[in-house]
Amino acid sequence: MPRPRNDNFLRALKKQPVTRLPIWLMRQAGRYLPEYCETRKRAGDFLALCKSADLACEVTLQPLARYDLDAAILFSDILTVPDAMGLGLYFEAGEGPRFERPLREEQAINALYVPDPYDRLAYVLDATLTIRKALDNAVPLIGFSGSPYTLACYMVEGGGSKDFRHVKTMLYARPDLLHRILDVTSKAVIAYLNAQIENGAQVVMLFDTWGGSLANAAYQEFSLAYMRQIVAGLHREQAGEPIPVILFTKGGALWLERIAESGCDAVGLDWTVDLGEARRRVGGQVALQGNLDPCVLFAPPETIVREANQVLASYGAAGNDMTGLIFNLGHGISQFTPPEHVRALVHAVHNYPTGTPCQGQ
Repeated sequence: MPRPRNDNFLRALKKQPVTRLPIWLMRQAGRYLPEYCETRKRAGDFLALCKSADLACEVTLQPLARYDLDAAILFSDILTVPDAMGLGLYFEAGEGPRFERPLREEQAINALYVPDPYDRLAYVLDATLTIRKALDNAVPLIGFSGSPYTLACYMVEGGGSKDFRHVKTMLYARPDLLHRILDVTSKAVIAYLNAQIENGAQVVMLFDTWGGSLANAAYQEFSLAYMRQIVAGLHREQAGEPIPVILFTKGGALWLERIAESGCDAVGLDWTVDLGEARRRVGGQVALQGNLDPCVLFAPPETIVREANQVLASYGAAGNDMTGLIFNLGHGISQFTPPEHVRALVHAVHNYPTGTPCQGQ
């Protein structure tokens, strides 16, 4: 399988020299783009959009047509896995994702099973194949899943939550039940991500959106331990090419060293940690991805450029060596972001003075 013509993202993940700093954005295909909104309207609803390989491919490619991004990310949703487990995912206007059958009873938790991704999640794999073919090796394709703990939050709460009352009650009162959910979900995520890799994903990422809501010891036991299991269970090579793994815990700066020791290739960072400090803490152990505050994109373009340059200057403070950096936001892009502001950000990152380590191959 030939390497992408623009492989800067893959090279940065391996801490190799790049021809320019790579940038992609979490949720880069989304509601801030008018063309995405038109496609979603044609689909009828969000789930229908996810379940159409052609439409999922269409929206995956839309930001790449607008901006000179260095990676594509599969268009899907983290909650496809618990939906495939039979929890009944639906989206309620103004309320976000909900489950018809949240996991609250011991009998239902004991009955939880690992779905066959080639059966219950075949539509995601069809989209992966379709997108990879449409990209024609222009840039790498990222596959992804939610982390077991983040998925468990939705599975137990039945949807989004401000206080995670149900899942944290289970964590402290019946940890055996939560471990059962996390164990099955970890096995499901391993099978799911390996199937994405088999169908064309060249990098995979775990989104641990709610891990940062945990106390220190609880994070080690109920989140990071299961992400370690997933990293160990993934196919790390496909068609002779390595498959890098990125871990992202929102609010996870406290555990940066532990995350870096998980076996992953890169750690995603939110905007609460200084990028240069993060680099000093993990050394050359992993690549780093991040970490501009998404709200910066509401500001005028000159402010966006200034803030992006500050993030980049922090990372390269020691001799302006930018090796091992993938620029991204600290979380997903807001639906209210002006599309032209994203162009200013991409241009700023690609034109940052990177020095010798980021020059030609």
